[in-house]
Amino acid sequence: MRKLSSIVTLIATLLVVCIAILIISSHKPTDAVDKTYTSQNHTGMKTKAQPAGKQFQSEITLGAVGDILIHNSVYNDAKTETGYDFTPMLAPVKEYMISPDIMFANQETILGGTELGLSSYPMFNSPYEVGDALKDAGVDIVSMANNHTLDAGEQGILNATAYFDKIGIPYVGSYRSEEDQQKPRIITKDGISVGFVAYTYGTNGLIRPEGKDYLVQYLEQDKIIKDIKNLKPQVDFVVVSLHFGLEYQRYANDVQKLLVEEVSKAGADIILGHHPHVLQPADWIEQDDGHRTFVIYSLGNFLSGQAELYQRIGAILHLNLSKTIDKNNNKTVSLSDVKIMPTYNYRPNYQNYKVVPLIDADQYGLSDAKELFQEMQEHMKSYTDDVTVVEKL
Repeated sequence: MRKLSSIVTLIATLLVVCIAILIISSHKPTDAVDKTYTSQNHTGMKTKAQPAGKQFQSEITLGAVGDILIHNSVYNDAKTETGYDFTPMLAPVKEYMISPDIMFANQETILGGTELGLSSYPMFNSPYEVGDALKDAGVDIVSMANNHTLDAGEQGILNATAYFDKIGIPYVGSYRSEEDQQKPRIITKDGISVGFVAYTYGTNGLIRPEGKDYLVQYLEQDKIIKDIKNLKPQVDFVVVSLHFGLEYQRYANDVQKLLVEEVSKAGADIILGHHPHVLQPADWIEQDDGHRTFVIYSLGNFLSGQAELYQRIGAILHLNLSKTIDKNNNKTVSLSDVKIMPTYNYRPNYQNYKVVPLIDADQYGLSDAKELFQEMQEHMKSYTDDVTVVEKL
């Protein structure tokens, strides 16, 4: 009996040892197991050596639209029994806004909410529900730095930023506090990190409160350069939003070009311009060290109540951001495949607002839509042929 018991014990012990060996073997790393670098561990990857023989390659699409300028005719058209609904206005182009991995918009008017009293030109205040429509259409970050940032005072900024926080859209260029201003705006997608900064030429003569420079960032060249140089080591790409130029001028002026040159030298990868309320051409700025910056001088109006034809033609921008890390941990980033889709702001008698592809605008009463599209093709390529103006994205 004792002998039988000893045999059983021995067999049990051998089974335990075998199971342990199998468990250890199953957790041993092998060359056959590929490691996928995600946005979660990508930050750590920057400071640690790549595993021997391992490489990382990723590509994402950045999208952008221009001025969202909510005149009273726009918010009156959006009014419902319970509030405001702007989502139908963006529905015809929603698929082109959602498709990029990161989508930027210039929120020209402050979302101070109805409690501050809605208002239109010259001092705007818009409903919170504009933010809901942007969220629904896939917008991931907004610039709040423009000449209307101070229209509803400090409280308007506090209301707008609180609402953007509530719905989960980061804002840049206007902040709640110094602490808020110091937090870098970085969006990471598929292992590619993109940092955003934003500035405006001014605020229509309204004075930024003393000691509260964080409420709106002006086009101060030294600050812009400093901000870019501080942000650059933290990200793969730097996007700079500039509210500049002359209203209704269809080409960039010398002041814009000089500033863009300095911003490019500082390390900006992409410059998104707005304020003229009409489309201005795109270009590539190349530095002696090989650094290449893409700029679109003005994305024009995206949604507004402005009346003139060119004020009703905007664009949706798409461009690819690529990143490769080789087996020796050398990083390469590049921009490519810039596509611009002109849009049209349809609104018969300032009602039934819709943003539609310009190529389709003949279905909305714009009889010469095809001819205008061809004009925009030539116009947007005035400075470079290295962009593509497309009917649909």
